[in-house]
Amino acid sequence: MTLSDVAKLTCLSWATVKTITKTHLVKDYGKPALRDVRYLGIDEIHLGPKKRFYTIVIDLHLWVKPGRGKAALRGFWRRVRVAQAQIKAVAIDMSGAYWSAVLEHLPEAALVFDKFHILKLMNERLDDLRREMVREAEGPLKLKIKGTRFLLLRNPKNLTTAQIPKLEQALHLNEPLLLAWYLKEELRELWNQASRPQMTAFLEDWCAKAGQTGIGQMLKMAKTLRTHAAGILAYADHPITSARLEGINNKIKTLTKRSYGFHDENFFILKLLSLHHSKYRLLG
Repeated sequence: MTLSDVAKLTCLSWATVKTITKTHLVKDYGKPALRDVRYLGIDEIHLGPKKRFYTIVIDLHLWVKPGRGKAALRGFWRRVRVAQAQIKAVAIDMSGAYWSAVLEHLPEAALVFDKFHILKLMNERLDDLRREMVREAEGPLKLKIKGTRFLLLRNPKNLTTAQIPKLEQALHLNEPLLLAWYLKEELRELWNQASRPQMTAFLEDWCAKAGQTGIGQMLKMAKTLRTHAAGILAYADHPITSARLEGINNKIKTLTKRSYGFHDENFFILKLLSLHHSKYRLLG
């Protein structure tokens, strides 16, 4: 329930309810235990022009700090050292904002570039190609490609029976788009390989196919994957992703919408730290 709802139900003032809640949150979540943490996920979330960016680190507990990049993680590294936590691997996206900090402070930990961020980047490359095709196409072909963005980027398993013919028609009318779409779907299988050597062979084969297409966007994607191959292939030894972190980011957005913002940033961070155990209940 919101603070206002609790205040109304208990006949207490809003400030009193907030003070009680904040005291409870500080006691339970003010100092997350890090000693037994082995795997981390790091990402950022944008909460609008006023709140801007927050850095989120997740395992069994959350670490939340205003800002983004290396500066937002300074306090976290200090706590890791004090707790003597033996971190095995960190799931992270391919931007350099965080992974350089991980390499500096956790040199023994494996850096695992997150599967979902890689697939998101592939979708962006495919969408760039679609827009290019729309600009170059004429007549009926232009109309058929223009309305396919949602169909191209979505997992085929989630398409309805009525949507599939429309997607197939657009793909078969445009060969570069067809090749790029098949490569996008094939890339999903990279993380289903049984061993690191198989993952390595699959990745190299995929990059070779992308290069053979001669499509600019696919050449860029292949170059990116080769550059970050070590972090991508680390998934074979440490099969972790930031999927849970993405789910928490959705919870954070829901929390901010329900609360219409927070004037007390420290209270806001404590609410985020308690998200793992938050439940919605109907009282009264």
